[in-house]
Amino acid sequence: MALARRSPASPRLPDAPVLVAGHRSAAWLWPDGSIEQLSHKAAGARLSRPATAAGSGEPHLPIVCHMPQAARRLGIDRFPALDVLELWAFVQPARFALPTPRGIAIALGLAGPDDPPSIARDATLLLDATALLLEDLRSGDMERGPAERDAVPGIAAAMARAGWAWGPSVLATLGHGGGAGGGARGSEADGEPGSTLTVRAVRSAVAVWDRLQEWTEEAPPPAPSSLPVDPSEARSRLGALLGSAAEQRPSQADYASAATAAFAPRDLPDAPHLVLAEAGTGVGKTLGYVAPASLWAERNKGPVWVSTYTRNLQHQIDGELDRLYPDPVEKARRVVLRKGRENYLCVLNLEEAMTQSLGQMGGIVNPDAIALGLMGRWAGATRDGALTGGDFPGWLSDLIGRNRTMGLADRRGECIYSACSHYHRCFIERSIRRARRADIVVANHALVLVQAALGGLDDAHVPTRYVFDEGHHLFEAADGAFSGHLTGQETVDLARWLLGADARGAGGARSRARGLRRRVEDLVADDPEAQAHLDAALKAARCLPTEGWLGRLRDGPTEPGGLGAAPDAGIDAPGGQAELFLARVRRQVYARSDSAHAPYGLECDTRPLGDGVAEAARFLDAALERLSRPLIALAERLKAQLDDEAERLESQQRARIESVVRGILRRAEVEIGGWRSMLQSLAGQTDPAFVDWMAVERIDGRDVDVGMHRHWIDPMLPFADLVARKAHGILVTSATLTDSSGDLAADWLTAEARAGSRHLPLPAVRVAVPSPFDYPARTRVFVVKDVRKDELDQVAAAYRTLFLAARGGGLGLFTAIQRLRAVHGRISGALEEAGIPLLAQHVDAIDTGTLVDIFRADEDACLLGTDALRDGVDVPGRSLRLIVFDRVPWPRPDILHRARRQAHPSEAGGPKGYDDMITRLRLKQAFGRLIRRADDIGVFVLLDPMMPTRLLTAFPEGVPVERCGLAEATEKTRAFLGADGT
Repeated sequence: MALARRSPASPRLPDAPVLVAGHRSAAWLWPDGSIEQLSHKAAGARLSRPATAAGSGEPHLPIVCHMPQAARRLGIDRFPALDVLELWAFVQPARFALPTPRGIAIALGLAGPDDPPSIARDATLLLDATALLLEDLRSGDMERGPAERDAVPGIAAAMARAGWAWGPSVLATLGHGGGAGGGARGSEADGEPGSTLTVRAVRSAVAVWDRLQEWTEEAPPPAPSSLPVDPSEARSRLGALLGSAAEQRPSQADYASAATAAFAPRDLPDAPHLVLAEAGTGVGKTLGYVAPASLWAERNKGPVWVSTYTRNLQHQIDGELDRLYPDPVEKARRVVLRKGRENYLCVLNLEEAMTQSLGQMGGIVNPDAIALGLMGRWAGATRDGALTGGDFPGWLSDLIGRNRTMGLADRRGECIYSACSHYHRCFIERSIRRARRADIVVANHALVLVQAALGGLDDAHVPTRYVFDEGHHLFEAADGAFSGHLTGQETVDLARWLLGADARGAGGARSRARGLRRRVEDLVADDPEAQAHLDAALKAARCLPTEGWLGRLRDGPTEPGGLGAAPDAGIDAPGGQAELFLARVRRQVYARSDSAHAPYGLECDTRPLGDGVAEAARFLDAALERLSRPLIALAERLKAQLDDEAERLESQQRARIESVVRGILRRAEVEIGGWRSMLQSLAGQTDPAFVDWMAVERIDGRDVDVGMHRHWIDPMLPFADLVARKAHGILVTSATLTDSSGDLAADWLTAEARAGSRHLPLPAVRVAVPSPFDYPARTRVFVVKDVRKDELDQVAAAYRTLFLAARGGGLGLFTAIQRLRAVHGRISGALEEAGIPLLAQHVDAIDTGTLVDIFRADEDACLLGTDALRDGVDVPGRSLRLIVFDRVPWPRPDILHRARRQAHPSEAGGPKGYDDMITRLRLKQAFGRLIRRADDIGVFVLLDPMMPTRLLTAFPEGVPVERCGLAEATEKTRAFLGADGT
């Protein structure tokens, strides 16, 4: 964000109107400076015909900010436009800006965060922002180096030839022909807007991969030592991190001291030191554990992995580590952010997509080239190539599509490792190698647990010390990592992994999917036996679903050879054994469901089995056995190369073979083996450690997936075996580790169960550090007793009244998407009239992370989100001063929850106690969003008169809780927040 305001320069601007769509009306700014306020209907009608500048008959596209969001607000389809966000992504790649007119203006120094909102003012700001961005483009000061600066005209020319609306203005600004018209369309796009650039120059410019920095291989680091960290040393390091001028917080020092127990030397095999540390909000737990973790890493020459549940917290921790390593160069060496492989740009995918977009004569003629040009600009500027969080703008996926952004990642394990021409420029491989030598690796629970479940997919190096921040989510993360899903989407994914572009469902000739043959053909070229195993596996893969499988399931199943046929019968039929099984599952789910016409997902118990399910399961099990057998044999042949050719293999080739073997065995033994176990249990009994069920996943009443699911009743069992026992020390920390039932002993037992400590040899060390905040003085809780939660008009009126009383700064939480959308439609106009911007998850065409960023930056905005958002918003200050929950967030009574509540021990309250625990923790987590700093003030409102008194212990002791009517709650909210001068 710029620190000083700037004045727009005067480059050649497009002679185009500016459109800003509000919730209730739209502003239309003509190039001559005149401005109109239009209804949504009038603005939409104007966009349906060519827009003309005042006094001119020449058509021009409008300048907008986030066209998909503008289209949604106007209630029309997406429309051609000059989107300032596209210009920002081209001119300022890998630089943060909120995707709103004010956000862009603030980032450019054109406006301040306290400027009053106005759609007319926003229109003027958009025009000024366009001028400044074009001026920045002309100066070239934003480029990382001369190579990227020289490539800009060529990339712009490639995008212009594909029809990029900004192409003529950008090229004219750069002095390479074109014009300042309102967009290159029709014959103009087919001409030569970049006529001063040769085809060779354009091709060289788009080849961003040639300009990426290469990494070099180093010898593997030795294993770390096991020297301990003394509590007094942790206190001293914490003091150094905070500085002498920092406020003294004894509770933070106590926390840092207690955390050292997780860094003690392990005394017995499979017996890690586990510390459960609950630190109330405001303790400062991040620096509290960074102090001993950094000391241990420096002393023992090994990394400490800090794992979070959300990627947002990953980047917050990364920011906190600036205190430890203020020198950016040193920090880059000592701190690494690690994410799953599917979160990084694959350079080979980018190159293949670019190449696919090049015409025979060298001109880029595929419209995808516009998106790829923006991705190429980002790739040349990014810090680490991560597509989630970091310097990648989440809103770019909203603009150009997920397939053109996230679709460029390796999302199906198709990496060819050292056989790739970009191996030494690979963002993923660079991250893996840096992590081996770092002091602090900031990862996320999903990566840590999935790596454990799959036996180390990316890296055989296993950390010995972990810090699990957001530890209350560890149970949930383990549940996802160690579950099994025999579904249409998962089996199609396997088919694509095996068959690549040849898979009948991989997207045809335009698919970039790389099948197993392409990934290993050079490794098996001199091994006829390995080639035979590969051929057999690919032939057996025809049992998997094919293109259009979901439609065939709806229309009626394909039955290869009939139900009485032998397992081999019909293997060449279009459907295959997998589709037959999925069809039988779908039929059983619909037959057993009482909500077949509901818009949400359906599920049923596996038993009693429906007609034909057992036979279909048996056929599919036999087919999967024929598939896994040659895959395992192929992996064994490849492993044999490691011994047979040990003297000849280079380290990179050896690493590639090891990675390929791990990938094949993961698919054959873990994935396919898990599916076969599930299928075989249908003919016998399910292991009591698991719960199985069948489900149809639906979105807005439309089937999107079908299959059978298996979860551990206690997923901390595999966590203990695969993660904890291999570690030497683990710190699990959160502000909400324990329940607040009133029985402290039972609350800690539950926390230990959800952290997996009861499955480990040594007892966990319990640490509790209370929050330093004065909750009774700084917060209020109101339970509204006269709003019927099933009457959405009343619920919407309550949200509107409370948000207006707080004058913004409100977070509205909902237990169902339909309720959120209904309330949004009823209150958006009234809030806009009051000058309160309203943001909404599942309504706005903006990703959730960006919505939270916009909400955080605007003290007057309100945000609506689902219950899941309650734990993903960190908004200190006035931007969040009111939380309104639509009803008590009881757990969803599905089959998995039923199994777990039945298994909940009687000493912890049994089934009812399990329901209460889950609900109290959700309320506790939501309330915890309200106060993030000592001077924050806030109100929590629950619109549910049925709120049980026993759940009120979710709120901090001493906080005033009142049951009252909406009018009284509104007046008291206004008075309480106003008492702080707001």
